[in-house]
Amino acid sequence: YVCSTWGNNHFKTFDGDVYQFPGLCEYNFVSDCREAYKEFSVHIQRALNSNGHPEIQYILMKIKDIMVYLKPNLVVVDGRIVKTPYYSSGVLIESNEIYIKIYAKLGMALMWNQQDALMVELDNKFNNHTCGLCGDYNGIQIYNEFINGDASYNSITYGNMQKISKPTAKCEDPDETQALPSCNEHRDECRRLLTSPAFADCRLRLNLEMYIQACMQDKCACNGKEDSFCLCSTISEYSRQCSHAGGRPGEWRTQNFC
Repeated sequence: YVCSTWGNNHFKTFDGDVYQFPGLCEYNFVSDCREAYKEFSVHIQRALNSNGHPEIQYILMKIKDIMVYLKPNLVVVDGRIVKTPYYSSGVLIESNEIYIKIYAKLGMALMWNQQDALMVELDNKFNNHTCGLCGDYNGIQIYNEFINGDASYNSITYGNMQKISKPTAKCEDPDETQALPSCNEHRDECRRLLTSPAFADCRLRLNLEMYIQACMQDKCACNGKEDSFCLCSTISEYSRQCSHAGGRPGEWRTQNFC
């Protein structure tokens, strides 16, 4: 089971909910939330890059007693910069030009493209034991993330609840009252991109509609700018998720597209 975040502040929980949360503080992405000894935690912080697009600035992980701090092209373990591949007490860290990947023997894998996209896979022994932006991993959509007892939360309220409070942090909570635009005028284009022949092997493996919705939000947010972030981040995520589900996406990038 996989939780991911990508592109224009999209999140997909372990239980399959997809939502947008534009916060620029440090947040609990996913942690083991049992009362006693917590086996791991993953925190993330986004910032806007020079083009005004959100990118993950750093990831802070605790795996048992090891602290791992990741920035683009930088891996720090317990305060020391390390070279990859790196292996120590049940944690393997690998990297190539694009991805940093971490495998932990306790039952988790993490993959970050050193820009906008992060994916965490967890063993099902953590069912019902997680908290954070990835949700509680109880197999039921909405419940306990967006509906808890008698309370219901929108995605911004939910996201703000995951903030790691740091006395020195200077960051604003996103406004919980702002509604997302409908973006329907982009539906046809997004549908066309995601149903191209390159993705024939993906159609039955993934919920196409949620990626169409994410793509529509991206197009809206970019206000007609045709840069690759607006067009490609959700398509890249669709392609990654398809591979992860055992599909074989074809070559969808071209000389002049993405």
